[in-house]
Amino acid sequence: MKRRSFFKWSLGGLAALGLGGSYSNMTNALYSGPVTDHFDGTRFFVPDRPPMNSFTSLLRWQFGGDPKAVWPERFDAPPPASPQTLVSTNIRSTLIGHASFLVQVAGLNILIDPVYSERASPVSFAGPKRVNDPGIAFDKLPPIHVVLVTHGHYDHLDTATLARLHGQHNPRFISPLGNDTIMASSIGGKKNAAALDWGQSIDLGQGVGVHLVPSYHWSARSLTDRRKSLWGSFVLTTPHGVIYHIGDTGYGEGRFSKDVAKQFGKIALAHIPIGAYEPRWFMKDQHVNPEEAVQIFQDCGASQAIGHHWGTFQLTNEGHDQPEKDLNAALTDAQIEAGRFAAFRPGQLLQI
Repeated sequence: MKRRSFFKWSLGGLAALGLGGSYSNMTNALYSGPVTDHFDGTRFFVPDRPPMNSFTSLLRWQFGGDPKAVWPERFDAPPPASPQTLVSTNIRSTLIGHASFLVQVAGLNILIDPVYSERASPVSFAGPKRVNDPGIAFDKLPPIHVVLVTHGHYDHLDTATLARLHGQHNPRFISPLGNDTIMASSIGGKKNAAALDWGQSIDLGQGVGVHLVPSYHWSARSLTDRRKSLWGSFVLTTPHGVIYHIGDTGYGEGRFSKDVAKQFGKIALAHIPIGAYEPRWFMKDQHVNPEEAVQIFQDCGASQAIGHHWGTFQLTNEGHDQPEKDLNAALTDAQIEAGRFAAFRPGQLLQI
């Protein structure tokens, strides 16, 4: 990466990933609740796992010489899809870009981690800039009934997009604990947002339920709120099958994806991240690589999977198309038919 652009990329890029370090006092303005096995009264944590990388490690990543691929200005996707409200006969999942999905099932239109902003960043002048347009233009979205947000990092929780959705669609907003506080000013207050703890569920109607389950990740949007809001993955139980959406996760011991299989049975479709994984020494506890994504696919027993979280925003060191290449190699090594787990680009859809 050219040095003249390094700082500009780093400023927003690190913010998109939550910066790193703790730095803050022992108060929590985002969430107040009882101590649990994953909340110490101030911060959330993954049980039996070490804390995430320190600020020193983050500086080592940024200035330690790990090579950073240069992404193209554009990595355009196939022509956008034309979604429509479904009758209750199937599951339809469309990748909008990065980790943003439109899921249509049982007459419901559900957006997951919608990011329509030009940058995944707290500022408009710096940070990861999208290299392709959203696979579904905002004004082409069908009526949106529910918005799910997995956690507070800027490439997943985009307050500008949430404000537009509130103004034009007035959907239900559902996120892990504490993220409702982050979203409140953008969506007309907390009354419009439901906050779930791991293991909690909400009935969306039409025979569809949404369940928050753990992931190996963390949260932050500034220097003062590291792990002060919860993160997680979503499971959608529907009349037409179970959908498992993972926003961000490390692999750990694979326990969480195995637990989903035990709790919810056969998974019809899994959304599994495959990007933002280099360098491994820094990213392995928070982002799986394609080989680990294939292991999650096997652990949860999904019939099909969509690979996401790649090719739209450069957050880490690997090349723009390396996740797709590495996924295909991992599937070959595991003797899994490539069509069962595909690296999607914006606008691609899968109908079950």
